[in-house]
Amino acid sequence: MFKNRKNLAIVLLMLTLSVSLFAKTKSPFVDIIQQNRDAVVQIKVESTISNNYRSPFQNDDFFKFFFPQQPQVRPYVSLGSGFIFNYDKKSKTAFILTNNHVVELGDKGTITVTLADKNSIVAEIVGLDPATDLAVIKIEVPKNEKVTVLELGDSEALDIGEWAIAIGNPFGDSGLERTVTVGVISALGRAGMNFGNNSPAFQDYIQTDAAINPGNSGGPLLDIDGKVIGINAAITSNSGGNVGIGFAIPVNLAKKVSSDIIEHGYVRRGYLGIMPQEITEDLKINFDLTELAGVLVTNVEDKTPASKAKLKKGDIIKSLNGTKIHNIHKFRTEIAHSPIGSPVEISIIRDKKQMTLNAVLTEHPEFMKDGKQSTSKSKYDVGLKVAERDSEFSQKFNNTINKGVLVQTIARGSSAASTSLQIGDVIFEVNNVEVNSVAEFDAEIEKALGTEENIKRILLRVAIKNKNNLITYVAINIRD
Repeated sequence: MFKNRKNLAIVLLMLTLSVSLFAKTKSPFVDIIQQNRDAVVQIKVESTISNNYRSPFQNDDFFKFFFPQQPQVRPYVSLGSGFIFNYDKKSKTAFILTNNHVVELGDKGTITVTLADKNSIVAEIVGLDPATDLAVIKIEVPKNEKVTVLELGDSEALDIGEWAIAIGNPFGDSGLERTVTVGVISALGRAGMNFGNNSPAFQDYIQTDAAINPGNSGGPLLDIDGKVIGINAAITSNSGGNVGIGFAIPVNLAKKVSSDIIEHGYVRRGYLGIMPQEITEDLKINFDLTELAGVLVTNVEDKTPASKAKLKKGDIIKSLNGTKIHNIHKFRTEIAHSPIGSPVEISIIRDKKQMTLNAVLTEHPEFMKDGKQSTSKSKYDVGLKVAERDSEFSQKFNNTINKGVLVQTIARGSSAASTSLQIGDVIFEVNNVEVNSVAEFDAEIEKALGTEENIKRILLRVAIKNKNNLITYVAINIRD
């Protein structure tokens, strides 16, 4: 049939190649999942929260006086995900990264971590950071327990279109633990997202179409090498389920936050001392810029790292330590999480000329553990943190009110959470006393909570942001 052996060899080679092409090949994701899936844990928080009962006569001033809101205690359960990112073999302590909103009430109840082999262990909070929606918890691992640790990657090296692999526990106790979904990186640097009262102050999200559902919060987002590139945090959906738009916190941000939490117990944030402004199309034309990026310096505070570095109003900051500044959100995040006490290289444009300045950042006073943002040390928890009206935080709300303090965070399940208060609202008075600084607010809250009365009454006079700064009163009553 064949004229010579050469022709026969060619035919056999073609048959071999055809078989190879049509043979079943293993997905490149299989090995990644097998090596890393067991590091993902399920987290369950069981606690109690108080709900202020609203009387049907609550709008009547007479009945308000005699029948104040009565707090009711009810069970609270939070289910989410997390992953082991650090393991101390000597103490057999495993550190777990997750979301703040998953475990924030854990200090008032019990946090249970379920490992891949179904072993359940009570966990302890190492530290919480509502400003980024990150938290670190830890467990003591039994002697013969196998521990898988995920390797943290580099979120700064990501490109849109790269593979993204999400692992988590969707829909709580539905039995769907360690579900794997695959997609791509849809966008980078997403900011200004509104996720309700618990929206983090610092946002630099990775957007992915890898399916993320309720319960996936705190789980890892992996790259094609199996390294963590993000911590799954939120979805945007009208139905409450996945519609192909999920958000993850970049792992580089999580590295800084988790390191500070483990070392210091809180997150140390950098402080420059300027008032930044977004670059608009009109400002781009006015300053003769080539792109719509960077931030404009509108004010430099005295005796700050910015003033010492000779920054001036009118300067345009283009990059920090080589990282391009796309917008005001990126600027705030980069400054907040840059090294404190070390020089930061700031690339600017001044009078249409490029310049480089160096600033040594100090610790941000609003986020210091014992600083002016600290809440009351009373045993009663109102659940409110506020910011100065001239702080960097307040600028994102374009606040034009020249008195009071801004609501910065509202703790989930707290007394404040059961009211109409929203982040960005301006508080003018606490129990009929004007408050124009965080220190004054804290002092009045401390005074109200320190009374010996059976009910701790707190009456706030507030400008509601979402109602065109409508002035109203908000009552918070806490019963012993």
